[in-house]
Amino acid sequence: MPVAVVTDSTAYLPPELVRAHRLTVVPLTVVLNGAEGLEGVETSPADATRALSARRVSVSTSRPAPEQFAQVYRRLLAEGADGIVSVHLSAELSGTVEAARLAAAEIGDRVTVVDSRSTGMGLGFPVLAAAMAAAGGADLTGVRAAALDAVGRTTIFFYVDTLEFMRRGGRINAAEALLGTALSVKPIMHMPDGAIVVKDKVRTASRGVARLVDLAVEAAGDADVDLGVHHLAAPQRAEQLLAALTGRLDGRLHDTYVTEAGAVVAAHAGPGLACVVVHRRP
Repeated sequence: MPVAVVTDSTAYLPPELVRAHRLTVVPLTVVLNGAEGLEGVETSPADATRALSARRVSVSTSRPAPEQFAQVYRRLLAEGADGIVSVHLSAELSGTVEAARLAAAEIGDRVTVVDSRSTGMGLGFPVLAAAMAAAGGADLTGVRAAALDAVGRTTIFFYVDTLEFMRRGGRINAAEALLGTALSVKPIMHMPDGAIVVKDKVRTASRGVARLVDLAVEAAGDADVDLGVHHLAAPQRAEQLLAALTGRLDGRLHDTYVTEAGAVVAAHAGPGLACVVVHRRP
């Protein structure tokens, strides 16, 4: 059996891709007013969006326990996997990578863990690269190398209506959030080394979408690219993004994936999120 590829629920891969590439997805947990639910299984983006819109409602997230990963790894190996490459969201955002590594250490050297240094399709593209390498017969080292190579060729930018939700979740500091609020600006974020950093500021949502397009085209350079587009309760923004990028990258654009971000990202980004992920092809 080929090397198995495991990821977590924050990749937000379309379900058909998960099935086609035989991926195993370990969900994170979302806590809405004290009630826990597994992302994508028991808790939807709409659940988190409704909670965030209400007053005095607490929303938080937590990583999978190491034992959850260990159970998955044992099952896949028992089913005949030659090895396992487990690819997860940035360690700067979550303890998920740490939990996976603790489980891998318990299982042994047939499991290796990769930090994508991103989330959404910033995680999804390395996962797909690993899965395709595995399907092509690559060994554990080769599958891991494919994931890491894709990490280096993937760039993420996203727009949020407010920094308040990130401040609450500890993803940015209070000073950055206050600056955005005081100036009534809309922030454009990126993740140059796995952490969320303000890239630019605009005055309106429409300018935010336009700036995302410019940044994505700049990141693409002269390469052929695949794109991931995410939104949160803002499908029209996703449509605008994809339409504009399709026009700007005509002839060099290959695969495109449009999905709504899940409850974990909802808890920290808030409604109105628009995100573009650029994957430069080799």
